[in-house]
Amino acid sequence: MDLLDNAILSAMLVGSLTNSNAIEIVKKKNFLPEDYIISRIERLIKNGLVEPDKKTLTDVGRTSLRVVLAGGVFDIIHPGHIYTLNSAKSLGDVLIVVVATDKTVQKMKKRIPLHNQEQRKKLVNSLSMVDLCLIGYEGDIFKTVEMVRPEIIALGYDQVHQEKSITDGCSKLNLQVKVARLQSPNPEISSSKIEEKYGENIHDI
Repeated sequence: MDLLDNAILSAMLVGSLTNSNAIEIVKKKNFLPEDYIISRIERLIKNGLVEPDKKTLTDVGRTSLRVVLAGGVFDIIHPGHIYTLNSAKSLGDVLIVVVATDKTVQKMKKRIPLHNQEQRKKLVNSLSMVDLCLIGYEGDIFKTVEMVRPEIIALGYDQVHQEKSITDGCSKLNLQVKVARLQSPNPEISSSKIEEKYGENIHDI
């Protein structure tokens, strides 16, 4: 399976989660003509990776992909986020990112986010390494995990979630998930420290 086959399978996974057209996703990211993409999909159908409906993956197609799930607030995008998300994408084929809801941010950070959840979703979706950004569920991270069914969950170096609690929660969903704790090349750069430095003036930047 080459890079384009991988891109098509990834787009179909994303399309199934968002009810989007996988062919349009591939066209947008790879700048290829639709007829050529369809011919490649036909080959993937013959190989048993795509269902004849040309919209969904077979079980074999799905297991051929390694899906990485990452999450966070992503209110102030900075170099640390870029490094972390690139590292997360390098662990697999598809990177799905979950942004915390506004209510979750207020509970965790004791403040209203600078950007609302839809704006933060749009910002993260614009990053080249991200295949899909979703808004999380209130109070239960495992609802998104159950929907996405990742092979790997990537945690930032400073995220509070504990690896064992995540693996235990995934086991209850009959998911064998590897948890990867990512490192930061520059831990002194963080959204909280940026906010501390600029305070209320950050709204004017």
